Amino acid sequence: MFKKKVLIKGPVLSRSGYGEQARCILKALRSREDLFDIHLVNIPWGRTGQQSEVTEETNYIREALHRTAIHIQQNNNQPAFDISIQVTIPNEFEAIAPINIGYTAGIETTKVAPEWIAKANEAVNKVITVSEHGKKVFEQTKYDLRDQAGNEHKGWGLQVPVESINYPVRVSEPNEINIDFKTSKNFITISQWGARKNLENTIKWFVEKFKDDPDVGLVVKTNTASDTVMDREFTQNRLQILLDSLGERKCSVYLIHGELPAGGLAWLYEHPTMKALINIGHGEGFGLPLFEAACHGLPLITVTWSGQMDFICKPNKKGKLVPMVIPVDYDIRQVQKEVVWNNVIVEDAKWAYAKESSFKRALQESLDKEKHFREKAKSLQKYILDKFSHDKIHKQFVDSVLGFDSSSIETLEEKESNELVLEFE
Repeated sequence: MFKKKVLIKGPVLSRSGYGEQARCILKALRSREDLFDIHLVNIPWGRTGQQSEVTEETNYIREALHRTAIHIQQNNNQPAFDISIQVTIPNEFEAIAPINIGYTAGIETTKVAPEWIAKANEAVNKVITVSEHGKKVFEQTKYDLRDQAGNEHKGWGLQVPVESINYPVRVSEPNEINIDFKTSKNFITISQWGARKNLENTIKWFVEKFKDDPDVGLVVKTNTASDTVMDREFTQNRLQILLDSLGERKCSVYLIHGELPAGGLAWLYEHPTMKALINIGHGEGFGLPLFEAACHGLPLITVTWSGQMDFICKPNKKGKLVPMVIPVDYDIRQVQKEVVWNNVIVEDAKWAYAKESSFKRALQESLDKEKHFREKAKSLQKYILDKFSHDKIHKQFVDSVLGFDSSSIETLEEKESNELVLEFE
């Protein structure tokens, strides 16, 4: 049996969520190297820093990048691949190979941009998302359009199949890091500054809730953008300005900015003083920090909406999915004007807004009912470790990549001939 020559094009060395995606599909295909001849092309991802740690995986990636670059050069920039898997936002999808798969995550709202749908229809044979939320939003987004001839197209939407495949279990051996906890009741939030993550309100509301309690602390773990001293100082200054605006406080806020050694986050998740991971962002494509913390048995404080619903719920005895978290009430409202992004986030898209009073109540409940929520977290952990095992998730990826019936796939020429030039009303 001939191996399928597969190109993975994505931010394979980025510390971003899309970087995690790229490495996730890479791991899945590497689990069946008897079936796949793997090639890699790395793409930058905004201002997100690159992985600097030397591991077996990063060594493999760099070797594969070098090998692929030589292969492309030797074929005059027209190499032949059987399948391309493109890990990026959909308006970057390209028709590269006879079979093209778009693998995307950034669906945190109730609607995708029309350009995403158009590009998916034009360039790929299948879309894979990281959650059922992303899959449903992609499938359910419809637009009323008019082509260049003036013909109306009501309810125009995605015309290629879309499926969801989650991330596999993320558990690491704890590795102690240098943090001097002066507090006995600690929480952690993992985020970066930006409207979607709602980090400023997370910190503000937390400090307001515990300003008179010297035993409570919040670990704020942020990502580096440029791996520079200036980047770290900018983050430190931004946090300090926020804290100064909140007045005197007795609770503690600990900032961890940048890359941690392997197992550093696991050590924090399992620290005996850690009570819960907090996430009150407006929406998640999947929610990797939430997932990772759940894999380690840490209680979660979060809204019950968007991508995290795939793993924060567990079926009860009647088979109904029940959230196993400390829930925060929310409203679904239109996205803020400042996040509207041409070809990415549309103006009339909506997402979740956590309610301040409910968040503060959830924080208190996590302390008052600690034993109860710890038991729920352990039950969820057991469920996740089984349902999202590496073997199960890797098999889903492999089956998805190989699961094409060649007779049912439009050729690139057919796609081009069926393509409409559309104008959005």
